[in-house]
Amino acid sequence: MTKPAPLAPEALDEWLVALAEKLGLDPAEVPVGALLDVARDVAHNVARPAAPLSTFLVGLAAARNGGSRDAIAAACASATELSLSWTPEPL
Repeated sequence: MTKPAPLAPEALDEWLVALAEKLGLDPAEVPVGALLDVARDVAHNVARPAAPLSTFLVGLAAARNGGSRDAIAAACASATELSLSWTPEPL
């Protein structure tokens, strides 16, 4: 099986606009960079599978706290802070 080619930035933008609109969201309100930063930090400091789950939780927390840019930024900051200080309990 061949590995798919990396997604071009333009294709990512196109996908995010289409998905946001499909979900009834304003694409301009999606902080792509901040969410990608959270995913990167979680993937590198916690575990790769934790990245998409963490961005989901960031979105859920932001929505429950009003859904504003400030709520999204606060949720992103909390997730990043936790991931950068993450030291799992030994098994």
